[in-house]
Amino acid sequence: MIKLNEKSAGIGLVVGCILFGLGSVIVAFLSVGAYAIAFWRLAVAAVIFWILTYFSGQLFPRAKLARRYAAISGFFLAFDLALWHESIYAVGPGISTLLNSLQVFWLSAIGFFWFKERQTKLQIFSLFLAVTGVAMIGSPEFSHNGNALWGFISGIVSGACLALSMVYVRKTHEVERTAIYPLMLILSLSGMAALFLPSMIFDSARFFPKNGTEIELILIYGAVMQCFAWGLIAYAIPMLSLSLTGLLLLSEPIAALIIDTVFLHKPIGLIQWCGAFCTLVAIYLGTLKK
Repeated sequence: MIKLNEKSAGIGLVVGCILFGLGSVIVAFLSVGAYAIAFWRLAVAAVIFWILTYFSGQLFPRAKLARRYAAISGFFLAFDLALWHESIYAVGPGISTLLNSLQVFWLSAIGFFWFKERQTKLQIFSLFLAVTGVAMIGSPEFSHNGNALWGFISGIVSGACLALSMVYVRKTHEVERTAIYPLMLILSLSGMAALFLPSMIFDSARFFPKNGTEIELILIYGAVMQCFAWGLIAYAIPMLSLSLTGLLLLSEPIAALIIDTVFLHKPIGLIQWCGAFCTLVAIYLGTLKK
């Protein structure tokens, strides 16, 4: 039986993931470069979390190692966002979010090799089913999209970066239990520092938003998706195992696929819907203890 705090953490994680998926639609409508959008998203979040930290009175971690781990988490988060944006431009919001969600594989592998988390037969089967479902959803893209290869590479690597970012959030709390606002502020500032030079190199011509509408969308993207959604995710991670975390995070690609179909009118075939069903079953199996 899952404890009450674990249930609450799981619900918060799913809500955060769905909001994360909505952010992919915003990215699809912006003319700003992939690295630049990630930079501005973290910049908006940094301002908000600085205000929240100041008025809440929450303290930064005293241990240097905890601050270092939080900064490393922000570094990986920055490149997760940038590469995810690249994948969105190449294959669309739904497919790119699905590829990013292959983090389920990375998280389970890290949990097994790094944290010595034991995998039950049910968990192994659910992980296999989840990866199969994601593959079924994404594979048809290769038949008609010349950018599919880069979209798949950037999407898969972004998932690895996200998994590493989550691992270092967990390690931060293992060194010293850290309040959420200072933690998110460190992540945002570290991510901004990591992205500034790549933004200047790759997105110098597309660094600034073109009009007021794009500024508003970036503000929404940073405030809702980075502050609220990622805050929920970071809050929930220490309360759940890495394997269960990875499976619950698969609620994000399902939401993104529906959004892609309803709002962006992307055609989704029968094989892709079957893959979505497999992924949902995998999420359910991953929540079972026996």
